[in-house]
Amino acid sequence: MEIYRKEPTYQISYRYRRILVPIDGSETSMMALEFALDMAIRYGSKVTVVYAYCEGDEQAFNEVRRKVKERASKYNANVDVKPLIYDPLSSSAASVIVKEALEGGYDAVVMGARGKSSNEDLLLGSVALAVVMHVPSTIILVR
Repeated sequence: MEIYRKEPTYQISYRYRRILVPIDGSETSMMALEFALDMAIRYGSKVTVVYAYCEGDEQAFNEVRRKVKERASKYNANVDVKPLIYDPLSSSAASVIVKEALEGGYDAVVMGARGKSSNEDLLLGSVALAVVMHVPSTIILVR
């Protein structure tokens, strides 16, 4: 007799209430978004997507926001998309993402292990490394 086990789902989890998903538009970051959306469905989490960019690159942010909303609609999930604008002379994408993760009270960060780096030999990108090193929350890296 074969026993079928239903996959567990939870109405609410107090462990992963708020999930931060840094996006750079790469396919790996979009896979991280889908992972976070799946967690949101299972655990009742709130997903906040952030896109870090230099001032004047609003067109790229709008394109990323469109992609995020499109993928979120497949999961029937409501996702907040937040821009993180930085000055490249005094800051970086990594620093504003780390600051958001620390100050935003997130329970977990789900992100791609590497984004749009031109070096395909890297297993871990500089932004992901900065988040892993400086954010004390649960970090899930998607490859």
